[in-house]
Amino acid sequence: MIQQALLEVFFLDQATRLSDNPRAFKDGNLFMNSVVLVTGTTHGIGLVTARELARARYTVVMACRDLALADQVVSDIKRETGNQEVYSVSCDLASLASVRLCAETFLSRFSELHVLINNAGLMRTRRETTIDGFETTFATNHLGPFLLTNLLLDRLRESAPARIVNVASNAHRGTRLDFEDLQARRKYRAMQAYAKSKLANVMFTLALARRLEGTGVTVNCLHPGVVGTNIFPTDNFLFRAVAPIARHFLMSPQMGAKTTLHLAKSNTVVDVSGAYFDEFQKPRPPSLHATNEMDQEELWRVSEALTGITDG
Repeated sequence: MIQQALLEVFFLDQATRLSDNPRAFKDGNLFMNSVVLVTGTTHGIGLVTARELARARYTVVMACRDLALADQVVSDIKRETGNQEVYSVSCDLASLASVRLCAETFLSRFSELHVLINNAGLMRTRRETTIDGFETTFATNHLGPFLLTNLLLDRLRESAPARIVNVASNAHRGTRLDFEDLQARRKYRAMQAYAKSKLANVMFTLALARRLEGTGVTVNCLHPGVVGTNIFPTDNFLFRAVAPIARHFLMSPQMGAKTTLHLAKSNTVVDVSGAYFDEFQKPRPPSLHATNEMDQEELWRVSEALTGITDG
């Protein structure tokens, strides 16, 4: 209890500092007409995020697995917002090769990157493996965003001030990482696998914030709320039966996107880095397990080895 109270004081202090640098802002938005890359924008929170950023006159690049659907969403957003600077790029976060190609494509087409939003995520009721041999939930929710972020870090630094926003979840509070079984080979439970991947998101955010100190690039993570999106698996009868009823009691994607948009745009968080925000745009301390620096660094080392990158 004392540890958690101390953490709360620390993280609230971290997340309430304001900037005295007005150069980066205009009308409360970070670099209006600047470039933002968002993953997972064909449905739910990601779709709302992309649309509202386009409405705010950002150049929006949508990284999506289903490129045909993404292209349709691009057309819809252009029509709805009048912003023609909306683009799509193929990215399957479950495939390291696809993530690398996505980064290469983005870097070849855009000379700047001011905001990276790692939004995409999924849950699987049964243990599945990716083309690279990793457990699918862990690979898609953590390894893919870890690799994509690292491949784009130099461009973010060059474009500073810049921001990284990682969509995590309060589900991270109910678990801890087992470094002997990150791939859930011994025992797989859907909610636990999802929770562990979200814990990895928070730990990645905190470890990355240390590495980005003094660069002009900030990184924060968030809980969007319990939102009615298509993240719930459809390959399980119980999930399919409960989902239509549950959605009546869940937050809308419009509400769920609010904290993501706040961290991407607001001038009140320009100097805030390494913080965790709730669905009401308030800074909150993450779990004690998430703040363990030794575990954060171990996760970083393991993630580097699995994705084949070196620490930038």
